[in-house]
Amino acid sequence: MVNLFGGKKSTFLVMTKTMVLILFFLALISSTSHASNFNDFCVADLKAPESPSGYPCLPPNTLTADNFVFTLQLPNTTNPLLKAGINTAFVNDFPALNGLGVSAARVVIEKDGFFPLHTHSDATELIITVEGEITAGFVTPTKAYVKTLKSGDLMVIPKGLLHFVVNSCKGKSTGFAVFSSSNPDVQLFNDIFANNVPSHILAQTTFLDVAQVKKLKARFGGSG
Repeated sequence: MVNLFGGKKSTFLVMTKTMVLILFFLALISSTSHASNFNDFCVADLKAPESPSGYPCLPPNTLTADNFVFTLQLPNTTNPLLKAGINTAFVNDFPALNGLGVSAARVVIEKDGFFPLHTHSDATELIITVEGEITAGFVTPTKAYVKTLKSGDLMVIPKGLLHFVVNSCKGKSTGFAVFSSSNPDVQLFNDIFANNVPSHILAQTTFLDVAQVKKLKARFGGSG
C-alpha cells in the first residue's frame, strides 16, 4: 500500500500516541493526588490558624478514640434576660467535627424563657425536644410556620430563615439543636439595637418610636 502522507503520517501517529499518553499520565496524577489528599476525618488542630476550609488536621497517628467523643452537658446557668442557657458542641469545642459539616447544642429553657428571633446563614437547624414543651417557628416573607413541640418531636429550620424558640409549658424544657455546619454563625435580631446607629434612623427604619429604640439600645448595649 502506498503511504500518501509519506513520513508525515508516521510523525502524526507518533504525536497522537504521545499526547494520549501525556493526558493519561496527567489524569492518573490528578486521581492519585486527590486520593492522597482525601481524609475520612480531619481532627482540628486548634492551635493552628483557621482557614476558609477549616483547621489543619492533627496527625492521625496521634489520635485515639477519645478524640472522637464529646460530653455535651446540660447547661447549668441561664441568661437572666432570656431565661435560657446553651452548651455547644461546635468545632472549637469538639475538634473532631472539623470539615464534617455537622454540630450540635444542648439547651435548657426555664418557665417563660425563650431564644429570640435569629438566623444561621450557613446552616440548617434541627430542633429536638427532650423534656417539657416548646413552641418553635420560622418566618418567610409571606408566611409563618409555628408549631408546639412535645418530648420526642423534631422541627427543621431551613437555612437562613428567621426563627425563634419559646418555652410553652409550666416547667423547664430541654432539648438539642443539630446544625449542618461545624461552626454555625448566628445573627440575632437583638443586634439591631446593640450598635451605634443613631436612634432616629433606627426608629425610621424599624417603624418604632425613638423612645422605644432608646429603651432597646439600653437593654442590648447600644448607643447613639
